[in-house]
Amino acid sequence: MASVVKMPSNASNRYEKPHVNPPPSSRTGGTGGAVSVRSKTPSSSASRRSVTPNSRSYTRQNDDDAESGRVRVAIRLRPKNTEEILSDADFFDCVEPQPELKKLKLKKDNWSSEPYRFDEVFTESASQKRVYEAVAKPVVEGVLNGYNGTIMAYGQTGTGKTFTLGKLGKDDASERGIMVRALEDIISSASAASDSIEISYLQIYMESVQDLLAPEKVNIPIVEDPKNGEVLVPGAAVVNIQNVDHFLEVLQIGEANRHAANTKMNTESSRSHAILMVSLRRSFNDKEENNTSFQGKDDRSVLVGGHVIPTVRKSKLLIVDLAGSERLDKSGSEGHLVEETKFINLSLSSLGKCINALAENSPHIPTRDSKLTRLLRDSFGGSARTSLIVTIGPSSRHYTETASTIMFGQRAMKVVNFVKMKEELDYESLCRKLENQIDILTKEVDRQQKSKADNTLRLENNLRECQNSFEEAKRSLTARCELLERDKSQLEIKLKDMIKELNSQKDHNDLVCKEVERLERSSKYCESLEKEKSKLEFELKDVLEKLEFQKNQNNLLHDEIARLELGLEHNKQYEVETSTYKKVLADTTQMYEKKIAELMSNLEEEREHSNSVEKQLKSMENLLSERQKSMEQYQTECAAYQKALAETTQMYEQKNNELVVQLEDEHTRCVGLEEQVKLLKRASSDHQSSLQIEGKKEIDDLKMKLQEMTQLHETNLDELKLVKTEHYKLSSEKARLGDELQAVRDALSLEEKRRKTVEKELSSIKNAVPESEDDFEDKRPSMKENIARGSNTGAPLGLHNSNKSREMNSFQRTTIAKICEEVGLQKILTLLQSTDLDVQTHAVKVVANLAAEDINQEKIVQEGGLDALLILLRTSQNTTLLRVASGAIANLAMNEPNQALIMGKGGAALLAHTASKTDDPQTLRMVAGAIANLCGNEKLHLLLIEQGGIRALLGMVRSGNNDVIAQVARGVANFAKCESRAITQGHKKGRSLLMDGVFTWLLANSNTTSISTRRHIELALCHLAQNEDNTKDFMTNGGVTQLLKISVESSREDIRDLAKKILRLNRSFKAVVQQ
Repeated sequence: MASVVKMPSNASNRYEKPHVNPPPSSRTGGTGGAVSVRSKTPSSSASRRSVTPNSRSYTRQNDDDAESGRVRVAIRLRPKNTEEILSDADFFDCVEPQPELKKLKLKKDNWSSEPYRFDEVFTESASQKRVYEAVAKPVVEGVLNGYNGTIMAYGQTGTGKTFTLGKLGKDDASERGIMVRALEDIISSASAASDSIEISYLQIYMESVQDLLAPEKVNIPIVEDPKNGEVLVPGAAVVNIQNVDHFLEVLQIGEANRHAANTKMNTESSRSHAILMVSLRRSFNDKEENNTSFQGKDDRSVLVGGHVIPTVRKSKLLIVDLAGSERLDKSGSEGHLVEETKFINLSLSSLGKCINALAENSPHIPTRDSKLTRLLRDSFGGSARTSLIVTIGPSSRHYTETASTIMFGQRAMKVVNFVKMKEELDYESLCRKLENQIDILTKEVDRQQKSKADNTLRLENNLRECQNSFEEAKRSLTARCELLERDKSQLEIKLKDMIKELNSQKDHNDLVCKEVERLERSSKYCESLEKEKSKLEFELKDVLEKLEFQKNQNNLLHDEIARLELGLEHNKQYEVETSTYKKVLADTTQMYEKKIAELMSNLEEEREHSNSVEKQLKSMENLLSERQKSMEQYQTECAAYQKALAETTQMYEQKNNELVVQLEDEHTRCVGLEEQVKLLKRASSDHQSSLQIEGKKEIDDLKMKLQEMTQLHETNLDELKLVKTEHYKLSSEKARLGDELQAVRDALSLEEKRRKTVEKELSSIKNAVPESEDDFEDKRPSMKENIARGSNTGAPLGLHNSNKSREMNSFQRTTIAKICEEVGLQKILTLLQSTDLDVQTHAVKVVANLAAEDINQEKIVQEGGLDALLILLRTSQNTTLLRVASGAIANLAMNEPNQALIMGKGGAALLAHTASKTDDPQTLRMVAGAIANLCGNEKLHLLLIEQGGIRALLGMVRSGNNDVIAQVARGVANFAKCESRAITQGHKKGRSLLMDGVFTWLLANSNTTSISTRRHIELALCHLAQNEDNTKDFMTNGGVTQLLKISVESSREDIRDLAKKILRLNRSFKAVVQQ
């Protein structure tokens, strides 16, 4: 946390100017930038004309544009110097600042005063940074955006104008003035490639314009541009600034050449008006123009051949350090100093007349009365955005000068400027850009023409190869069809032979049946002859039954023959399918020939239409690849079909061979049966029964063979059907798998797009968040701390930043705010619950940076950000997460409504728990800072003690880290300050809650070497001593001695005064001191 920068009370130390001889034009300045000085000569033909700017007095009914163009006035109070402290010890201060109300009371005496309202009121403890950010930074930002701006300091001599504007801050960077800080911001925001920054440094000495960078140039004329009436100083030296070091070197040269003298009121009194003129030229392309366009500016686009002409914005910043007004009787000026004083007061009087005329809306503005008013014509009533800082002293001896200065500021607040942007079209940049594009396009056209010729040649070669492959495929298919026809004719012949054999077998079976019938008749005859043999008759009956069964078997043979005829019909159907396949093949071949012809015609058309060559070539390549795939698939199917046909043919040949063998066996058996029948005829009746048994066995064997053949044929048919069904199922499964694969590919593509979107958002968040672990700390300016210290509280609401920490610049804040708008705060808060530690860490850093701004805190709490941060403290074990989350809660705890919410959700207990489970100094510093901010609310003190916040605060002293101990001391000081205020206002009574334990620690560490810690401890002891109920503890523990030591040895004057006041008002303390 930046320390308070007090303006030094010794005037001789404040305005010490180093004398540096100007370097030659070839000298290298800064970090490599050359000091290039050039002179502008006025045009001999330039005519002079007077341009009186229009003005409008400021009223409460003005619109927003007038309010934005009104001259903004801030007033700064200088602290008393040593002379004033000694001479005015018994007199009152003539002014009483009220910065919280933006008012200043001018006191005529101790009883009567008159309030005045300004845009900003700075006390004597206000830092240089705070003054710059409140007064100058809005003007600098406007200059960066193309608007003219003026920053001017006005006041009595010796009140700190040069300190406020031109302090270099070589020994202490915190004392840098507005000039250095403004150029730092401009250089950091400008682009070295497209932007240019030029400065001129002038002084108006005794109504003569002189160049501080080229002292030989005196009495430089002031001219007006005949085109736009702009005031110019063409004879002044112009330096192109390269970097900050270069600017500091140039500024030192100018300060060394400025006139100064020693008077009674100021040992380094400026005797001239110094004007730093900064000219900025910025180039914007179409994208930058859209991003930086302002509200109220017409969104114009000038197109040349479809291109937006880049624009150039030219702006000028004037930083004016006026010489202070003075009275001869007080300054003690003599001789030549009297003449200088006359010219200074004369030019300031002319400036006052112009301000009065503008405030009163006078038709005539006397800008030509002095060279100062001519140079500042655009600053008051013109088109520039102007900020005026009025400096005054507190001494009542200069009441008249102070009152006059205040009235000057009041009149200046009524002046309204009409701010406008100076923007031009950059035709030269557009011309260079178009020439480069023409060269690139010419090369691209040549490359595409060469690529087109190569692609055409390659496609023609592919087409010829495809035609050759078509011819070869056609010839191979024709040969295969002829071979299949021959195989078919052979199969038909074999089937006819099989049918003939089956018919002859049928006739033979009929003869066998007839013979069997004849044998039955002979059996019956034998039965009639041998009636006595009953057993033989019974067997003959059985034989008859078996013969009847044989007749049924013959019927089955007839059925088998019918099945064979059906197989023949299937073969005919197969022949029809083969012919159909030939026809389809011929149609397909014809179709491909037609498509090839179409491709040839398309190729001729493509040669004629050069604009569509690339698309047609690609389509032809895709078509050829698809046809090649279809040909390969067709060949595969033909091969499979031929293989299946060969297997089927082989299977039928095997079956036919088996049938032939079986028929031969049956024929042989039939012959044997005939022989057996003949033997039966010749045999006697004794052998008849044995012959019948053998006939029965042969018939059974024949029936078994026929059944086996029938079953084998049916099995083959079933297998063929199963093969066809399996093929159909496989085709359906292939189509279904293809659809599923496409669906999976689409889903994967969608998921890949989503993943890339999330990765892009995460990369933006990572780039926006600084890598340093300390950059998530409180980014607020230190002005709140300075106000608090100026009112003797010693307990700022913000976190304490060590010298190692740095504030986030405006670019980073703008980037984070932009990411928050694009991504959304709710989405960023959801990332706090991510399982990825890296994502979670960067998300909580973004929340911590957003919480540093007042405008974001309410939204973060409403969206549940506070709850998410407290959950992280409760659940996380990661040191980085605990540190950043504690810092974010510390930023939220700077707002009083948020303090009540944090305590209501048990935030103090969670912070105490976090402090107990870590030894990391940075984490402890964040936790201590958060508890210290909560100590600044008196309503939460009891709840803070109940949740163990104070006990945890003291426990963090164990770390031994100076920054942690400083935060602990700050928290105790905040607690004591609020408690003391409540007792003074009558809201609370009794002994302090800090007297048990904390008071002993304060006394033991009051002599620490850390300046920040000792300051907070001294403030805490002073606040505790204001409570009379704590007097006994101070008396018994040596607190009075410590108060006495503070009143003498404290580094802060306000703390010493407070300690002296307590020792003087408390009777018990006073008695101890007197002893």
